[in-house]
Amino acid sequence: MSLLTSEQKQSLVNQGFLKVPGVIPPIMVDHAMRHINHSIGNGMNVEDITRYRAQSYCPELQGEAPIVDLFNQTPVKSMVDSLLGANNARPVNYGQIAIRFPSLQDPPGASSPHLDGMYSPHNGVPEGTIGNFTMLVGVLLSPVRQQQAGNFTVWPGTHRMYEQYFREHGADSLLKGMPPVELPQPVQTTGEPGDVFLVHYQLAHSVAPNVSPFPRYAIFFRVTHVDHHKDWRAPMTDIWLHWPGVK
Repeated sequence: MSLLTSEQKQSLVNQGFLKVPGVIPPIMVDHAMRHINHSIGNGMNVEDITRYRAQSYCPELQGEAPIVDLFNQTPVKSMVDSLLGANNARPVNYGQIAIRFPSLQDPPGASSPHLDGMYSPHNGVPEGTIGNFTMLVGVLLSPVRQQQAGNFTVWPGTHRMYEQYFREHGADSLLKGMPPVELPQPVQTTGEPGDVFLVHYQLAHSVAPNVSPFPRYAIFFRVTHVDHHKDWRAPMTDIWLHWPGVK
C-alpha cells in the first residue's frame, strides 16, 4: 500500500481526522478478534466493567502480538511515519481494546465530546494532570454500517478551534474541563473491519450509543512524538508542531 496522498493529508489537516479503508488484512483482524473473544469467554468481573470501559477490555492482551501487530506489522506504522516523520514516534507497545456493547436505553443518550488524557475517576489519568499525546489511531475490527451503532464520533475542525482557545487561555485551562466553544455538528463514522482512522490528538471525539444488536470492536493506539516530553503544552497551541509530514 502506498503512503498517504496529498489529498488525504489535506483532508486530515482540514477535518482533523482521516479514514483509510482496508488497511489491515482480514487474517489479522480475525486473529485479534479470536483472542479478544476467547478472553471475554473466560468471563469478566462485574466490578471491573466500569474500568474496562474507561481504559481497556481484556487488559492482558493489550501488549500482545494479536493487538500491537495491527499497528507495527501493517501499513499503519508507515502512514504514521509519513505524517510525524520517520522514527519520530515513540514505540507503540500496547493498544486499547475498545468494545461498545449494545444498550437498552430508549431513547439513547447523546455523545459528549472529550479529549483524551483528561482525568476521570476510572481512566487512570492522575488528577491535576493532562496526559496528551500526538495522534490517535483507530482500527475497526467489526463492521459499523449504520448510525447509533457504537460509532467512533468526531467533531470535525475542533482541533483548530481548540488550538485558538489554548493560545488565548493556556493549555492548562483544559484542567478545568473542555473548552467552552460552540461546536459543529458531530459525525458518526462508519466503516468495515480493517479500516483505520488517523486522528489528531486535539480533535473532539466520543463514541455513539450502540442500539444495534451487535458489539462494536475497535483498537485504539495512542502515538506520541519523541519530542513531546520536552513541552507538553507546546503542541496544544501549535497543533502541527510535531507533524512535519503535513506542516
